[in-house]
Amino acid sequence: MNAAILNDRNSTSDPMITRLIIAPIVVSFFLRAVPLLAAGDHPGPAQQPQLQQFPQTTSRAQQNSMQTREVSKADISAGIKRHIANDTKKSSDRKFHVKYGGKDLGLGLVKVHDDQLSSVGGGKYFACVDMKATNGTIYDIDFFMAGQPGSMKVTETAVHKINGKPLYNWKEEGGVWKKVSKS
Repeated sequence: MNAAILNDRNSTSDPMITRLIIAPIVVSFFLRAVPLLAAGDHPGPAQQPQLQQFPQTTSRAQQNSMQTREVSKADISAGIKRHIANDTKKSSDRKFHVKYGGKDLGLGLVKVHDDQLSSVGGGKYFACVDMKATNGTIYDIDFFMAGQPGSMKVTETAVHKINGKPLYNWKEEGGVWKKVSKS
């Protein structure tokens, strides 16, 4: 009788053991897929892609200095905030100005998306910022920067979204992030 109970117990626990083994595998699969779903919104740090591939013309001294001090997300955040603050101080209306659609937009800083800050390779960095116009329109602005902490310079600025609607997306191709138009 004990053998019959033991056999029943073993036969009912086998599916349970199988579920316990399969569940982590399934969860692991979905966790790996999540970054792929978000890849179209902004270039990100997951794959450490390059924005564009350029031939390297830096000297050994420059390469050594770049390797000794890696730029952190805090450095990128401070760099973009400093850039916006400096431009705002220089403008007569105390607004940050961006050209879009033939217009000069005077904007106020709402938020730096610290979760979107990243290195895109080749000494270039990405920052995404929400800014607000006086009429209440929210603009998502993409910034690309280059340089070292404390002396980062903005190399490109683009209006990415207006009130949450993207004007373009990002696509990674062979380790290089490219803007793709909305279809």
